[in-house]
Amino acid sequence: MRYASIISLITVGLIGMGGTAMANPTARIATGDIAGKIDDGTEAFLGLPYAKPPVGALRWKAPQPVEPWSGTYDATEFGHDCAQKPFPSDAAPLGTEPAEDCLYLNVWRPDGISEGDELPVMVWIHGGGFINGGASAPVYDGAALARDGMVVVSINYRLGRFGFFAHPALAEGAADAEAGGNFGILDQAAALSWVKDNIAALGGDPERITLVGESAGGRSVHILLTSPLTAGMASAAVIQSGGDGGSGMSASPEQAARAARTFAEGKGIDGTGPEAAAALRALDAADVIDGLNLEVLFSRDHATPPDFHMPVTDGVTVVDTTSAYDSGRFAEVPVMIGATSADIGGPDGMMLQGARDLAALMTDSGMPTWHYVFDYVAETQRGDHPNGAAHASEIPFFFGTLEPRFGPDVTELDRRASETAKGTLSAFVKSGTPNATGTTEWPRFGREATTLTFTPDGGATVTRNN
Repeated sequence: MRYASIISLITVGLIGMGGTAMANPTARIATGDIAGKIDDGTEAFLGLPYAKPPVGALRWKAPQPVEPWSGTYDATEFGHDCAQKPFPSDAAPLGTEPAEDCLYLNVWRPDGISEGDELPVMVWIHGGGFINGGASAPVYDGAALARDGMVVVSINYRLGRFGFFAHPALAEGAADAEAGGNFGILDQAAALSWVKDNIAALGGDPERITLVGESAGGRSVHILLTSPLTAGMASAAVIQSGGDGGSGMSASPEQAARAARTFAEGKGIDGTGPEAAAALRALDAADVIDGLNLEVLFSRDHATPPDFHMPVTDGVTVVDTTSAYDSGRFAEVPVMIGATSADIGGPDGMMLQGARDLAALMTDSGMPTWHYVFDYVAETQRGDHPNGAAHASEIPFFFGTLEPRFGPDVTELDRRASETAKGTLSAFVKSGTPNATGTTEWPRFGREATTLTFTPDGGATVTRNN
């Protein structure tokens, strides 16, 4: 547990004119006092634990509540991102050393707000194929969005085999929610519950929570909108390149059990009894990772039995999201959904066509739905991406974090594109509609199948496809 020193509680250092000392922002949440830091015109509380470290006997268990602390918790640095083998070409490189002790979240709020201000809340769920990624990536910094008048929360959740592991030995005696092996989704639900319980103390409105996620994070938003465990927790959602609701980003219980047993047998662990469970929990973290990352996943030999699985449609934590939308078993909230113009699978793939199909399904189900395509490519990247915006390339534009991604190569046109995208996202989080004064009027998907395209000139245009 980290605690703020007396000096850090008083100041964050001498800054500005005349060396004026700025007091650390503080708050009191359910588990105790916290002290954050001033961050680019906002107040940031980083590395807040929302569950006990999932290590030792808690590996492959549902997240457990944090015990209250005495003193003041030092919330000035990110906690560890979750255990993984980093992906070297990731567009959102991590800012911490990954570790199994990783169930932390981060909060940014506008400078000067406090308990009782009731600002809208955005909860960010990172992507990475449920194998890689973390909340510490500089392109996920929430300061620019917070300055737009909201509270921004980013979360970590267990990844790879730590987060998704449906070995039959672990199901023995487990609660129904644990038995499916969806520990990473249970983490997300616990983090969302933490937000509901604590965000008012940080100036946020627990009744106005917008879930925002990209790729595996977008798939996670689908899961959370349809899971019985998180019913009523979100008031709106943004799904970026979240697939078609299932294919390629889920596993059946039978597929998951086979993959988990294949992995265990590869480590010399046979059987499904308590001895096998104990042996699995005794493995070193590096042995559990076993070299797995997105690069390995994309290059794997499909003739070889898989030893890793995606979220499991167990019917308790994770349901068949397409069926849930089709049958009305979902959170009926406003949704903004889309993909990048050169996304994975091409025009007819699960990202682009999947988003369009789900926009139609959500519309038919009564959800206020807006569909988009992001077609802006950073000016210095256009030679490498002549066919449009690649998967995950939109994130720094929506977050207003161009410098961490492109450094000195950022252009004025890039900034215009970011203001367009960020303004749309901010409007949606604050009002439940992406339309804001001075922007292109973006109608709901509706019968005309309306799409907003974020265009190469940094603006946006509406098309009607029916």
